[in-house]
Amino acid sequence: MHFNLIVILGPTASGKTRLAARLARERGSEIISADSRQVYRGMDIGTGKDLREYVVDGLAVPYHLIDIVDPDYEFSVFDYQTNFLRVFTDISSRGIVPIMVGGTGLYIEAAIEGYRLLPVPANPSLRRELDKEGMKELRNRLIELKPEVHNTTDLLDRKRLMRAIEIMEFTKIHNNHESHSRPVVALVLGLRWERSVLRERITDRLHKRLKTGMIEEVERLHRSGIGWEKLDFFGLEYRYIGLYLRGMMTYSEMLQKLNTRIHQFAKRQETWFRRMEKKGTAIHWINGDDYGKAAEVIDGLMK
Repeated sequence: MHFNLIVILGPTASGKTRLAARLARERGSEIISADSRQVYRGMDIGTGKDLREYVVDGLAVPYHLIDIVDPDYEFSVFDYQTNFLRVFTDISSRGIVPIMVGGTGLYIEAAIEGYRLLPVPANPSLRRELDKEGMKELRNRLIELKPEVHNTTDLLDRKRLMRAIEIMEFTKIHNNHESHSRPVVALVLGLRWERSVLRERITDRLHKRLKTGMIEEVERLHRSGIGWEKLDFFGLEYRYIGLYLRGMMTYSEMLQKLNTRIHQFAKRQETWFRRMEKKGTAIHWINGDDYGKAAEVIDGLMK
């Protein structure tokens, strides 16, 4: 099969970025990020946006879809799909097979499943109708339209809840996808670790990030005008450090809860990847971040 995209996926702290950067360096390729938070400027430590990982043997590996919008912009899956297609087409036109790396399963699926999302226009009359309903009624309406709600934040934020209903109502009427102009044929590799090892990697990384300025990063974002509610929306590090900075929990409580939530997040990522396999995506699993094995799989399948 002629693959025109290599995907390296895995849960948080699995080492996928470093591995993908080395693969890109060795193959003269470029990286396309599939991380829903690394698109935001100024959100660096909390999102694991270590740009030093894109320098291999002293040479910079080109990367895309990192630092492309400000935190006050509501970046959507449609935005990601649009940007991905633009970057993918540009890299491919230069005879290069790009390497996508990330842990945001929704973004990865949007890129490789062979369809492009269409923009959903505002529906003023529906918004007026929804404005009269309480949060419980809105939640029930969305769950009725979309029982498998992926982003639970949609159920907590009124604005996002109304927008999600608007999108689903539009989707009921319109065929909300169209074919890629350039079909994506992806070779997907997944990194997996023993549970105990991954837990240790996650905890160690959290301590390192706290020591290297993650709390100060959240303070700086808030001072720049990003409200606590928006930081809550970004979740994990930004939500719990925000609660700590507001005096709503102690440092010890913040550390414990954040560590637990990141472990739970990693499990949700792995569940998403298993669901991708059940839906037909072939994922070639690599134990740990074994570069030699990853290169061997790619070379064997891309002959």
